[in-house]
Amino acid sequence: MRQLGELEAEIMDRVWSWGRPATAREVLNDLLKKRPIAYSTVKTVADILCDKGMLTREKDGRAWVYRATCTRQQYTAARMQDALSGSSDAAGVMASFVEQITPGEAEALRAALRAAKRRQAP
Repeated sequence: MRQLGELEAEIMDRVWSWGRPATAREVLNDLLKKRPIAYSTVKTVADILCDKGMLTREKDGRAWVYRATCTRQQYTAARMQDALSGSSDAAGVMASFVEQITPGEAEALRAALRAAKRRQAP
């Protein structure tokens, strides 16, 4: 899964944070709090995100409503998997990663591994 561009990431961040479908107008209004941007730019990038499979859209009256196709966590996990699969030394990459994480992150990783093991048990 490709890394998102700056505006793509900002749009996805809002849809993920809100936890609900959103219109391009809603995203625009929130983006305008931080910087000037045109509605057509937000709409175009939202449509590009649809083409990339990150958002779906459906008509609601005259507006398109955009919905995330995955969670932020699923997206991040897919990016991590891409990084691992792109290396000829996945074990080395994981070892380097583990050396850099905080104790809290290490505990979260252990908990995730335990949960995955329970789900895989017959």
